[in-house]
Amino acid sequence: MRYLILLLLISSASYGQMKYFSGKQLDKFLKVQMKSLGLPGLSIAVIRNGKIVYHRALGVTNTTTPAKVDEQSIFEAASLSKPVFAYLALKMADKGLLDLDKPLYQYLPFPELEYDQRYKLITARMVLDHTTGFPNWRWFDLADPARQIKRGDMYIKKDPGTFTYSGEGYHYLAKVLAHLNHLPLHTLDSVFRQEVAVPLGMQYAWFTYNDFMGQHKVTGHKDGKVEGRRWPMAFPDEDSTSFGAAGKLHTEAVSYAHFLIGLMNDETHAEMFKAQTSVPENYNEGVVAWGLGLAIRPTKYGIAYQHGGNNGNFQSGCLFYKEKKSGYVFFTNCNKGDVFNERLQVFLEIL
Repeated sequence: MRYLILLLLISSASYGQMKYFSGKQLDKFLKVQMKSLGLPGLSIAVIRNGKIVYHRALGVTNTTTPAKVDEQSIFEAASLSKPVFAYLALKMADKGLLDLDKPLYQYLPFPELEYDQRYKLITARMVLDHTTGFPNWRWFDLADPARQIKRGDMYIKKDPGTFTYSGEGYHYLAKVLAHLNHLPLHTLDSVFRQEVAVPLGMQYAWFTYNDFMGQHKVTGHKDGKVEGRRWPMAFPDEDSTSFGAAGKLHTEAVSYAHFLIGLMNDETHAEMFKAQTSVPENYNEGVVAWGLGLAIRPTKYGIAYQHGGNNGNFQSGCLFYKEKKSGYVFFTNCNKGDVFNERLQVFLEIL
């Protein structure tokens, strides 16, 4: 695939002076960052005017082998899964299967929370904007003696309606969507492919294992060393057949860039880009609110939508301007992606 040599990434709010980056400049930046941070592999794409103008697949799939990352190399998207799943949920709402404001228990009860009737307030909208009050993951939290909650038991951490970033909420909604489609959860990937991946041109994107992924998935690394965990786990009994709405999407930069372009061109899901709830002060630098599946960040260039991903040995990030149809996405197979993201934003001068 051929890409434009000059990268026009962003303009002033008045569309005045515009900043250009050459492909060579970005190539040089990436080379320096990969070396200084010790990034084993990287898949990155830059979007301008609604088109992919730059893409690179760099580094190695595993530091113990000479195999190179290529355009078919598959990375864990980690929490970049959430915007994609949010879009799937909105597609189910389009079909009339899901009402964003109907309590989810009316579709599918949550037996583990029957002891706490507050859970009956929770809707799909609250899942997607992180106001369920659920913990991120029950297994991450220590036991709570005051509530007599054991580690691993599901509970409501804060009153529903309060911002609490939660993968548990996404997991519950995934079960609801599978139920509404009369499918077991592990087969929900078929609906994702039909409703989102294929229409938006996400050639390499899946939530559950398949043979292509097995042949092309890169290996995760932590602090420069291979970390042998084969699959991202949120629950002890999970394996590669489980559908993980919150963090199990497997993909690469070009496929995800096509998803972002789909969002940039979307004219029917305004609620996704509307501030649904505010976030605590200093929650994440610059982020002031959450839409449906997306963090909202005001900048001198306008509203930026963003999300980060961290599965420990895989980290990723994306940011885009819907009105300017510009942005980027990247995936790394190590735990240095967050630092890379900060440096990339400074280099691109997009905030």
